[in-house]
Amino acid sequence: MNTAAILSVTVILFSVIDMLGNVPVIISMKNQGLKFNVKVVSIISALIMISFLFGGNIILGLFGIEVSSFALAGAMVMFFIGIEMILGIQLFKEENDANVSGSVVPVAFPLLAGAGTLTTIISLKAEYDNYSILIGIIINVIIIFFTLRSVDWMSNKMSNQTMVTLRKVFGIILLAIAIQIARSNF
Repeated sequence: MNTAAILSVTVILFSVIDMLGNVPVIISMKNQGLKFNVKVVSIISALIMISFLFGGNIILGLFGIEVSSFALAGAMVMFFIGIEMILGIQLFKEENDANVSGSVVPVAFPLLAGAGTLTTIISLKAEYDNYSILIGIIINVIIIFFTLRSVDWMSNKMSNQTMVTLRKVFGIILLAIAIQIARSNF
């Protein structure tokens, strides 16, 4: 077991997933009525990341999709989430009462296990072994799980004005991340 590699992968994925930076985004989506199951979001995020670890290039290849096109599509979804946050409009609407879609789009994908995370996982394979990457993914999913469980508590501790300000600031940051991903893959 290469502890240094596991630590490096964990830190790289933590910074790309940006779970702490996503908290205001998730709180904003919840305030707009998006409901999701923390366990389901965590499991789906893990499954998406692990699937890309072991077969990302194959999965995209089956559909004839290049990694850059996939990253661009994820960036577009992130862009629209940022627009929602800044303008206070709702583009993502629930389609059913089960809220299964709320677990997948936009929370698990592209917010947590998005294009940036998935392309990073594919890139990490060039430098690290699959075992180190897998452990890094698992550690990050644990962080995702506990952070998502704390979102309501964090929301209650912040004033309404703080929430509005954070929503707009992180909306701009999300737009910038989406544009950066688009620029680097266009």
